[in-house]
Amino acid sequence: MSETSFGLDPLMTAEEWMKSGRNVAIATVIETWGSAPRPVGSHLVIDDDGNFEGSVSGGCVEGAVIAEAMDVIGDGKARMLEFGVADETAWRVGLSCGGRIRVFVERLT
Repeated sequence: MSETSFGLDPLMTAEEWMKSGRNVAIATVIETWGSAPRPVGSHLVIDDDGNFEGSVSGGCVEGAVIAEAMDVIGDGKARMLEFGVADETAWRVGLSCGGRIRVFVERLT
């Protein structure tokens, strides 16, 4: 896991990776409550080697989304993920403002 290209549109990156024969999943923020690091509609694309582009949150949340995306690529089953924490534990998991987010992860075909 290492290849990223900062500053590119994650959707364009996904299209480019698919054209080159990579298996790709996309994670999309579909709902937020309270304060969240990334708005609804934010994307993170992940390939089967663990390369990623974009962002859905940051911190441990993003790592968990990448791990789930690898499973989605493997079995083809989409997943709905929800992350939420109390204010006192927010920094530890990457939701610095104590918000909650829901992220949909699906394999692109």
